[in-house]
Amino acid sequence: MADLLGSILSSMEKPPSLGDQESRRKAREQAARLKKLQEQEKQQKVEFRKRMEKEVSDFIQDSGQIKKKFQPMNKIERSILHDVVEVAGLTSFSFGEDDECRYVMIFKKEFAPSDEELDSYRRGEEWDPQKAEEKRKLKELAQRQEEAAAQQGPVVVSPASDYKDKYSHLIGKGAAKDAAHMLQANKTYGCGEAPSGGGGGGAGMQGSEALPTLLSHPHPPVPVANKRDTRSIEEAMNEIRAKKRLRQNGEELPPTS
Repeated sequence: MADLLGSILSSMEKPPSLGDQESRRKAREQAARLKKLQEQEKQQKVEFRKRMEKEVSDFIQDSGQIKKKFQPMNKIERSILHDVVEVAGLTSFSFGEDDECRYVMIFKKEFAPSDEELDSYRRGEEWDPQKAEEKRKLKELAQRQEEAAAQQGPVVVSPASDYKDKYSHLIGKGAAKDAAHMLQANKTYGCGEAPSGGGGGGAGMQGSEALPTLLSHPHPPVPVANKRDTRSIEEAMNEIRAKKRLRQNGEELPPTS
């Protein structure tokens, strides 16, 4: 019996010490403060929602307003306002770079903003419908001009003067054109080019009259076979030595073939 009573007493928790009682008291006080703060935050949200609902309702009933800009709000307040606007059947957008200065604008459905207007608000600018209309007209005009230019095709540039007129004092009026028609390659020379040498008939001519005359009266072609040296190296060296001895002796050189 004594053993049973001892085991029961040992299994029971010891009474809390003075330090444990103090820590538990502080924990209960902190929990109570946290609950009170949560209730206050909840009440503030309810009051803020009621105030936003009233402002949105007044905005809807005012036929002279098509949009409304609210003061900067925190993230929770903007979320509540967006929800109120959606329930009321309106359109809302948030603008601003920093979270502290972001604000909400609401629009009536029949006056929903255009993309250009939204871009203006995102840039932090005021929307001016008159300037926007002018910019739209200029954009349409530029687009029409581009389409007209594309249909016309590339622009053909015509020179102000002809090169023949520019250099007429050097080549004459018709010399270059006539010479181009007269020029014919003489393939008997083996290089595919017309003869460039001139005879006595063209020596006295000057300027533009010389070229057509030389091209119209070429020398008789020389066969390619006649231009080749068919001698061997040994025969050529022997002939050179013989000519050298004749010059040294003062004798007359024999005629070359």
